[in-house]
Amino acid sequence: MASACLAHGRHPFYAPSVPELPDVAIYVERLSAHLVGQRVTAIRLPSPFLVRTFDPPLTATIGKQVRGFSRIGKRIVFELEEDLFLVLHLMIAGRLHLGDIGKKLPGRIGLLAIDFERSSLVLTEAGTKRRASLHVVRGRAALPAFARGGVEPFEVDEPTFVAALQRENRTVKRALCDPTIVSGVGNAYSDEILHRARLSPMQRTSNLTEEELSRLFDCTRVVLEEWLERLRREAGEGFPEKVTAFRPEMAVHGKYKQPCPVCGTAVQRIVYANNECNYCPRCQTEGKLLADRVLSRLLTKDFPRTIEDLEEIAAARGRPG
Repeated sequence: MASACLAHGRHPFYAPSVPELPDVAIYVERLSAHLVGQRVTAIRLPSPFLVRTFDPPLTATIGKQVRGFSRIGKRIVFELEEDLFLVLHLMIAGRLHLGDIGKKLPGRIGLLAIDFERSSLVLTEAGTKRRASLHVVRGRAALPAFARGGVEPFEVDEPTFVAALQRENRTVKRALCDPTIVSGVGNAYSDEILHRARLSPMQRTSNLTEEELSRLFDCTRVVLEEWLERLRREAGEGFPEKVTAFRPEMAVHGKYKQPCPVCGTAVQRIVYANNECNYCPRCQTEGKLLADRVLSRLLTKDFPRTIEDLEEIAAARGRPG
């Protein structure tokens, strides 16, 4: 199984990414456009384990008018009348679907339906593990407890962003993905940001120069803004139904062995735990290959050290690197 997965460019234990800042922000925008002003008319909850609070109960939302939506990191906040709030975390496989009143819950993946006056919102979660969560709280003062403490890329200046990154000596990849350091960025968009910034994912935050830190700050905002605009155009006046971490327009994320759009070099990866990091060795690591936990164990001393070594091996075997 492992060899077959590796041959197709995918680690056997690879898991998709949690919806990140651009995806969640577009959810918030389209939920606001469609549902603000409507009242909750019914709740259908086949999966009671989704709700992680008991007071106030989820049924307290019935009859309440929707006042607005907002984002806390990767969480979606529903604001209702009488100071009630729903805080939803989609986790890895949770997705929202908006449809006509009484929209059917799709079998075992349907976790929740909230019926409104003119439409229904359905939450699904693919896979066997149930990780999505919903909290019902009363009062705006309860919301800060859901923030992880990371800086919001569009709400801070460069010195504040840099200070957050350098608070601990991490690899820059892990720093960007850590919600206590940077809010809303995960595996997919960190790959894209680091490629745009021409930085190795394994470079330590303490070793970044002032110019590299400034470039990283700018690229974080530019990449996220570009994707916000792209997803906004894609959703149009409707609702996002194809939220995924793998998109053909991405430069390196999910593009293992495919050509880098800047230099044409085959995109490489580092496999770790249940995830992977994608990068271009020419644009980001000066031609050096970063040790892959899976392949370096198999090849030991024969593991290629540079993209030239890899291309020589690939040429000898008659296939791309």
